[in-house]
Amino acid sequence: MPVLHKILIANRGEIACRIQRTAQSLGYRTVAVFSDADADALHVQMADQAVHIGAAPVQQSYLNIPAILDAARRSGADAVHPGYGFLSENADFARACEQAGLTFIGPDADAIELMGSKRRSKIAMLAAGVPCVAGYQGAEQDDATLLREAERIGYPLMIKASAGGGGRGMRLVEDAQALPAQLRTARSEALNAFGSDELILEQALVEPRHVEFQVFGDRHGHLIHLGERDCSVQRRHQKVIEEAPCPVMTPALREAMGAAAIKAGRAVNYVGAGTVEFLLDNQGRFYFLEMNTRLQVEHPVTELITGQDLVAWQLAVAEGRPLPLTQEQVRLDGHAMEVRLYAEDPAQGFLPQTGRILAWEPALGHGARIDHGLTENRFVSPFYDPMLGKLIAHGATREEARRKLLRAVQDSVLLGVQSNQRLLAGLLQHPQFIDGRFDTGFIPRHFTDHPCLRPQAPGAEELAIATVLFHRRSAQAHRPALADWRNNAGVPVGYRLGLEEQTWNVQLLAGPGGRFEVETPGRRLGLVLVEQDERHVTLQIDGLRQRHAYRLEDDRLWLFADGGSLSLADRTHAVIDSQTSVGSGTLKAPMDGAIVDVLVSEGSPVSKGQLLVVLEAMKMEHPLKAGIDGVLKRVQVKVGDQVKNRQVLLQVE
Repeated sequence: MPVLHKILIANRGEIACRIQRTAQSLGYRTVAVFSDADADALHVQMADQAVHIGAAPVQQSYLNIPAILDAARRSGADAVHPGYGFLSENADFARACEQAGLTFIGPDADAIELMGSKRRSKIAMLAAGVPCVAGYQGAEQDDATLLREAERIGYPLMIKASAGGGGRGMRLVEDAQALPAQLRTARSEALNAFGSDELILEQALVEPRHVEFQVFGDRHGHLIHLGERDCSVQRRHQKVIEEAPCPVMTPALREAMGAAAIKAGRAVNYVGAGTVEFLLDNQGRFYFLEMNTRLQVEHPVTELITGQDLVAWQLAVAEGRPLPLTQEQVRLDGHAMEVRLYAEDPAQGFLPQTGRILAWEPALGHGARIDHGLTENRFVSPFYDPMLGKLIAHGATREEARRKLLRAVQDSVLLGVQSNQRLLAGLLQHPQFIDGRFDTGFIPRHFTDHPCLRPQAPGAEELAIATVLFHRRSAQAHRPALADWRNNAGVPVGYRLGLEEQTWNVQLLAGPGGRFEVETPGRRLGLVLVEQDERHVTLQIDGLRQRHAYRLEDDRLWLFADGGSLSLADRTHAVIDSQTSVGSGTLKAPMDGAIVDVLVSEGSPVSKGQLLVVLEAMKMEHPLKAGIDGVLKRVQVKVGDQVKNRQVLLQVE
């Protein structure tokens, strides 16, 4: 069996960093690969060696098999760890590594190929006697066949990309009229994300839980499971919160589901780390969903309750060693919970965000684990998934784990791009989540109009803090030695602070000893400046002292407050625009991305809400619609164009 010395990680971001931490701690050398967009990324900085593999688009870099194999040859690597995503479930890549004399740290290519197809894997599971949801997994993929099979299955039903996961190429269809359009979108997303537009149809279960089992096999015939994870809290079929163990699991149900997971693994002679996913209904019946032939995003919760390092297990199995535990020796201790931190704006329909990270201060104390690949001043690009990292906590009880995780979410400072932090805190504080009463419909049911999904307007305290910071910078710029002195003391100074289309008028009166009186709309506050540097300010507001992270750039302030970021502009000296827009015919790109469809032409009539353009960014399609009724005056893009955030795409008049 091979003895490994140097491991190339064919991935990026937080998972590349996480794999390197274990590999390096065990004495292995590591090699990073990077695209143009990742030249100064953290995973590159951590590695012993790094190799450039191409331009930013994934097809030219992280999905470029010849470039990755060449990087392994040039660096002298003897093994490849694929992480998750990208090529991790690509059987051709596993075979190519083997042919190049490299150890692929994962299952055999045949298992990847079979389980990577939802269609073929479901057929195999039915043959193995694993419970499965009713559906269609045939080879005929034309619309007529799928429409006919949908009628047989009945509505509602799920369309799923046979080759993929992560919610891409997945659609819930309520009736036959919606099916053709949803098939088109699902095929397009699946092809872009996985290189295959093959689909399956499945009966949609009503409000199930999503429960998965971590399995592990070696080349000595041993196959065990390490307990379950509940991944039911999802948005658009993308997991948001994961925890272990499942809050409603019983010993008998765990034994039955664990046995089914082992049966699924044995059906394909599974070796390495894998996850068998099930849907669990409220009657305790469970059904096979899919098997992921790789390390999962949520593997840390299993590590924390078992006390095992799953990457270390992967390396041991790759070298031909037996599993370190038998099934009887597996112990589950306490409870672990994880949330996924995304660069997205929940107030804008979860639109992915791009931009420069001005501040990143993860809350690593109080027992939290944070897996990430972030550094300050790095740019979040449109080319990759918007997930920035994961926050994980472990406790003796579920409530202790939840409480620790909530604190870590609320205290981790991220400035420069909008994120889903306030949503994560809202989810963790919801009474039904606290009680463990949730399913896959939890977010759509309880978070359609939650305050964390609305634009974050500054309160009186945030306006007061921002005004003091703008005032201090202005005073220090003009009279550094006399920052708090003015020859017109006693006269308040007016400020205009803005956020998007809103503006607030604030009055500030500076006194001696760092004291300020600030009049905001509806409230007057007294502030005392205790301490300030370029990153943090400590203020006493109406007798309560608190420290805040912030960054000031030109006329814009990024302030970390109320468990999330707030960006305010100083518009005090800006020209006031008397024109009030009541509707815009100018369609602009909401983010950097690529145009994948233009559905209209110049001169054609359009109606408000009509789909005009489809933008692809961060592995997802984003439909862009008309804001007004009118006639299309100008189309400024075509299919295949790369566009920048706020770039004008077309105009309606």
